[in-house]
Amino acid sequence: MYRFVYSVSLTPDTADGGYVVTCRDLPEAITQGETLKACVEAAEGALQAALEGRIEDELDIPLPSEPAPGEIAIAVPLQTALKAAVYLAAREAGISQSELAHQLGLDEKEARHLLDPGPLTRRLTTLERALALLGKHAELRVS
Repeated sequence: MYRFVYSVSLTPDTADGGYVVTCRDLPEAITQGETLKACVEAAEGALQAALEGRIEDELDIPLPSEPAPGEIAIAVPLQTALKAAVYLAAREAGISQSELAHQLGLDEKEARHLLDPGPLTRRLTTLERALALLGKHAELRVS
């Protein structure tokens, strides 16, 4: 099971005010905010960018660690979580992106957009089909 809810730390920024937001599982996800609400929104964006960058660079995506005292849990946006789940499942199965596209009956252009960072894939069902093909399924949990 993949779970894309990462714990972040908020450290007061004594020089400029507000907070610096960091994630020990994704050290490249660093941001800041003036308020708790601003920090949460900024953290979502930073985590999204970190995961999309790792997919683009074909790097490992660490699964989230258990929260440490004082950390807060931030869920990755759904579209990014689905893309990361497909990416990880394909890597585990040893299937390339082009082979996955072939098995899904997608043309080369559609295949490039399947895990492409950026705008929401027009058909989330394609991501769900890709997960099913790889023996996985997505579950939405609202808390």
